[in-house]
Amino acid sequence: MSLSELSAHLELRPPTVHGIVRTLVSHGLVVQDRPTGRYQLGPATLRLGNVYLDTLDLRSRAITWAEELGRRTGFAVRVGVLLPGEALGDVVIIYHQPRPDGGRYMPEVGIVIPAHASALGKALLAFMPAVESQGQALRGMTGETITSRGELQDVLAQVRRTGIAEECDEAVLGESGLAGAVFDSHQLVGAIGVVVPTTEWPVGDSVVEAVRSAARTISRELGATQWPHPGNE
Repeated sequence: MSLSELSAHLELRPPTVHGIVRTLVSHGLVVQDRPTGRYQLGPATLRLGNVYLDTLDLRSRAITWAEELGRRTGFAVRVGVLLPGEALGDVVIIYHQPRPDGGRYMPEVGIVIPAHASALGKALLAFMPAVESQGQALRGMTGETITSRGELQDVLAQVRRTGIAEECDEAVLGESGLAGAVFDSHQLVGAIGVVVPTTEWPVGDSVVEAVRSAARTISRELGATQWPHPGNE
């Protein structure tokens, strides 16, 4: 953005914005494109992201169990937290354990997935305040995405009963998954799940139990005395 665009967006006077931008530039958080004079995020923002990840107790506790879950199931593992926003928010991936078969993969830490279209997101939404059954339709990612709030509410009720959420081709065609919510001693903190190629879907009971065990074990290590957390049912 240009300085004038930043000023208008922030509703601050240009000299004030210029002083803020100069400070951010000096720390590498913002860089200026010399030919156009426009500003964009700088490389130091990546360091901030890594600092955030390093402070997450969920991530540090989950790493060992994510590796074990990948070993037991043969699938890639994701750990995510809810990123609040419009509609039902997105899930941001804070840890990714590649599939243990040694295949090539793209780093996934930092990617966001619509909560209503992912197993991780459903595992999280199930233990949050009830989704309104009426209102604007949810965004469709594929032809399989649940876009009815009423239908999603029914799915989340099932997740609360079983502790496990699933999705098949709802966010990305060819990709399905299972996930379970993770709690600490007081509240919902995230979710862990496996990424399953749709060609290998549905999975067997052993995979379902492995996901349930991982979510329960991480929750216990974070201080939860019951799983799912009784205060969120």
